[in-house]
Amino acid sequence: MRLSFLLVFVLLITISAGCSSHGADMPELGQVHGKVTLDGQPLSGVDLLFEPETGRTSRATTKEDGSYSAQYLIDEAGVKVGPTVVRLEWGIDASGPKIPAKYGSKSELKLDVQPGDNVFDIEMKSK
Repeated sequence: MRLSFLLVFVLLITISAGCSSHGADMPELGQVHGKVTLDGQPLSGVDLLFEPETGRTSRATTKEDGSYSAQYLIDEAGVKVGPTVVRLEWGIDASGPKIPAKYGSKSELKLDVQPGDNVFDIEMKSK
């Protein structure tokens, strides 16, 4: 009886681990959100790419008020903990004022993502 109980317990643990929606290689994530402005005006439809030194890029798109919240996966919010470069670009169906290169293709924006909540407001200047 005791052996049967132990076997059922081990089987349930194994099944529950296999049913997890995320792999064992899921990195530690920090929640990153904030607001994007250019010369003090909020930008809507801008894509943000959070590129860690290694691993998956997280993404976000700004809303009407310039706010955003980064996603690691479709169903998982966050950015890999550690140093990351942040790049901004207009989304496929969005356009607006030119994003200065130091925030875009030659981004100088860096963020050291910490576990937990990270507020990262980006106040771009066109000049």
